[in-house]
Amino acid sequence: MTRRATRRGRSITALKRTLREVFGADEFRPGQEDVIRALMAGRDTIAIMPTGAGKSLCYQLPALHLSGMTLVASPLISLMKDQTEKLGERGIDAAQVNSSLTADEARDAEASILSEGSEFILTTPERLSDPAFLESLADKTIDLFVVDEAHCVSQWGHDFRPAYLKLREAIAAVGRPPVLALTATAPPEVIADLERQLDIAGAVVVNTGVYRENLRYEVRQTPSEAEKQRQLAELVGATEGTGIVYVSTVAQVETVATVLRAAGVDAATYHGRLGRNQRRENHERFMSGRMKAMVATNAFGMGVDKQDIRFVVHYNMPGSLDAYYQESGRAGRDGEPARTVLLYRPEDRRTQLSFIKRRRIRTAADRARQARDLEKLEAMERYAQSVACRWKTLTAYFGEEADWEECGVCDVCAPEPGSAIAAAAAASG
Repeated sequence: MTRRATRRGRSITALKRTLREVFGADEFRPGQEDVIRALMAGRDTIAIMPTGAGKSLCYQLPALHLSGMTLVASPLISLMKDQTEKLGERGIDAAQVNSSLTADEARDAEASILSEGSEFILTTPERLSDPAFLESLADKTIDLFVVDEAHCVSQWGHDFRPAYLKLREAIAAVGRPPVLALTATAPPEVIADLERQLDIAGAVVVNTGVYRENLRYEVRQTPSEAEKQRQLAELVGATEGTGIVYVSTVAQVETVATVLRAAGVDAATYHGRLGRNQRRENHERFMSGRMKAMVATNAFGMGVDKQDIRFVVHYNMPGSLDAYYQESGRAGRDGEPARTVLLYRPEDRRTQLSFIKRRRIRTAADRARQARDLEKLEAMERYAQSVACRWKTLTAYFGEEADWEECGVCDVCAPEPGSAIAAAAAASG
C-alpha cells in the first residue's frame, strides 16, 4: 500500500473506513478515538492506556491520513520487528532501523527512508541521539513523532532510560511535528515529567484508567522459601494456559525453573545473560503456546505481543507498583479472565533495596530519585501486606478514584474458599 493510495481525507468517517478496511475493526476501543482526533488536529498528546488496550492503533491509523512519515521511538528491537511485520501484513511499508539488521536490510531501510517510501520509521532512542541519523531525516516530511513506552522518559518512571532524555532534541531536529507519548502507566508526577522532558506542555491527556475487570489480583503470604516454591508449583500447575513467572535476579531464574520442572511443569527461561539464539528459541516457544511457563527477569515482556497469557506470577516483590502493574498487566490482553499473583515474603525487600542503593549518587537529582524509589518500594510493600481491595489500591496509586469499595474480582473482595483471607474474614464475623 503506497502512501498516496491511503490518503482518504481527514474526516472521522474516512478514519473509520480505514479502521475497517485496513485494521479489520468495526469500532474504536475506549480512548482511541479521542487520541486520534487530537493528533489529527495537530495536538501533542499523552495516551495512558492499559496493556492490550490498542495503543498502537492510536498512531497507526492517523498516520495513514497524514502526508509524511511517522517516526516511532521504541525501546525494544523485538517490539519493532513485531510491529514492522504486522504492518507489512496489512500492506503498509514500515522501515526499522536498529542493530539487528543485516547490511542488505540496513541499505534497504535507508533507501526507503531517503525516498520517503516508508509510512513508518521505527527505531530506538539511542539511534535518535545519533547526529548522522538525524541529519538524514532533516529534510524529510515527518508528520508525527511517537514515543512508545513513554514512562521511560521520566526519572520517576520505573524503567528510566537515559537515551529517552535526548528525544526532545530529536523531535526538534525533525521539524517539531506533533508528539504522541504512549504508556500503560503514568502517575501525575510522570505526566508532568513527560510534558517537561518532551517539551509538550499543554498536551492533550487521554487516560482510560488502569482498571481491567478480567484481571484477578492476588497476594499470597509465603513465610519461607520452601513454602513459596510449593505454592508456586501448585499455582502454576492448577492454572490453565500459558503464563509468566517473574523473578528479581538472573541467579533465581534457573532455580525457579528447576522447581517447576520437578513438579512436572514445562518451563523455559529468559534473561539478559542467555545467548541470543536461546532467547529467541524460548521466546518463540512461549509465543506459540508450546510451554506452560516462562521464568524470567523483567528483561522479558515489554515486547511480547501475546494476547492469551492466562497468568503472571511474581515470585519476588518488584520495586514499585508501577513495575508490578506493567508486568502483571501482560496477562489477559484478550479480555478473558486471567490471574496475577504476588508471592510475598518480607525478605524480598532486601533485593530491591540493594538495587536502589547500588546506584551512584552524584547529583541532587540522583539523590531525589533514590528517595523517590524508596517511597515506591514502601508503597509496593504496603500493597503486599494490605487486606484492602487490590484494585482500589492500584487505582488510588495511579491518581484515580474508584467508585466502589469492593471490586468483586481480587482475592480480598472475592477470596477463594479456604484461603487465609477467607479465614480471616470468617473469623472477624
